[in-house]
Amino acid sequence: MSIEIANESGVEVDTDAVLAVARHALDEMGVNPLAELSLLLVDHDYMAELNHRWMGGDGPTDVLAFPMDEGSVDHGPGESSPGEPGLLGDIVLCPEVAAKQAAAAGHAAADELHLLTVHGVLHLLGYDHAEPDEEREMFDLQARLLYSWKEARAK
Repeated sequence: MSIEIANESGVEVDTDAVLAVARHALDEMGVNPLAELSLLLVDHDYMAELNHRWMGGDGPTDVLAFPMDEGSVDHGPGESSPGEPGLLGDIVLCPEVAAKQAAAAGHAAADELHLLTVHGVLHLLGYDHAEPDEEREMFDLQARLLYSWKEARAK
């Protein structure tokens, strides 16, 4: 699995842990190991610009996901994959927004970044939370992936 990460946020981040949680989520979701993912950490102003340009939002958001290729998910035996593994897409994170959300939620900024990374991975894999049923499914899966990652790290 090729995961590229660039921290252009100006905030010190444990990029190894962000990579590890992304890789864990992708592995657990059965993504083809030859797939590629890009992670970009940006500052408040650039995230606000991206949010406005691509989502029509005002101000910065915590995470944006830009899917590229749905052919990278391994659907398991009995289901054919529509193509060769390729670029899954890009996840853009804003550590400044994550830190504010973490403080409001009463946990560490690193934990919030890990949650947002898994959230972004799930969006790249086609999950959404626009409807209550979708939200429940996506957030339950997100919680399970974070829990299993933390358990694996504790060993």
